Amino acid sequence: MTMDQVKATAAFVANRSSHVVVDSAGLEKAVENIQGKIPKIEWDFEGIHYFDNGPLTVQYLFVLDTLNFCFWPDKKLSYDDLASGLKEALENDKSVFDADRLQKFTGPQLRNLLKWPRPLPLEDERIRLLHEVGFELERSFGGKASNLVQSCGRSAAKLVATIASHFPACEDPTVNLQGYLNNDSTMDVLGFRDHSVYKGHQIFLYKRAQIFAADLYGAFKGQGYGEFNDISSITIFADYIVPAMLWKLGVLKYSSTLASIIESNKEIASGSEEEVELRACSIYAVEKMRDLISVKLGKQVLSVELDLWLWAYGVQNPSLPHHRTLSIYY
Repeated sequence: MTMDQVKATAAFVANRSSHVVVDSAGLEKAVENIQGKIPKIEWDFEGIHYFDNGPLTVQYLFVLDTLNFCFWPDKKLSYDDLASGLKEALENDKSVFDADRLQKFTGPQLRNLLKWPRPLPLEDERIRLLHEVGFELERSFGGKASNLVQSCGRSAAKLVATIASHFPACEDPTVNLQGYLNNDSTMDVLGFRDHSVYKGHQIFLYKRAQIFAADLYGAFKGQGYGEFNDISSITIFADYIVPAMLWKLGVLKYSSTLASIIESNKEIASGSEEEVELRACSIYAVEKMRDLISVKLGKQVLSVELDLWLWAYGVQNPSLPHHRTLSIYY
């Protein structure tokens, strides 16, 4: 039910949104302009990822996607720095991402690994998540992300659900859960379990768990560890770049209040109505875009392909006004 929950709750938000509108005319126009011209973008088009066609690549991708959030507070830091830094670290030491070592990482050690000269954004959260991933991989999957993937029987939806149910590993004694709860940080303690509450309803987004499935599919080209019989169930991965591209295409419209916040580079609170609407409406819009492409152009397009296209072009247009949120889900 996991992916059905994502799509259903995204639709729930889109139909009640106060700050973000999925514009039907904008959707139609965007699909007309596309006319099947969405280019096939190779997963590693930048050449920055580790790949050896085996279990070590799966371990690398899981660590990468554990840390794949919130780069914008450091203007010089990007996803490319993370991916290439982890790649180089693994090439130099094949055991660097072993589960027992992940549980012992410190902030300075992670910075040294990435050759980054200053504290990373949300560094304490990144370290906590590494500890959590190492702990649960060791406890439930023999220390290997490849075992996690194989346990899901070539189902991307089951993989997302399994990740969401196993991570966080709140039994980990190094995670001070009560401390997070007392500080009203329940969003951040959830790790891969990417939920929000919107107008009294629970909303499921699962950005990073879905990215892991998509990364496997892209890296292994739909074979081996990347072979899924339901990859079409995966949605886009609602971050801060994709909504900006959908806005540029005229698919998303913002209220004047939200537009002013984004244009002035003000931070949007994690878990706020505005943030949930931006993310959920992006998922809903791309699902509608997929449907229109199928009906009008007779083409079947995966959401993961649309996401990669939107993300790649968004990265190439850094002047686009992105919304800013301090969150482990971005």
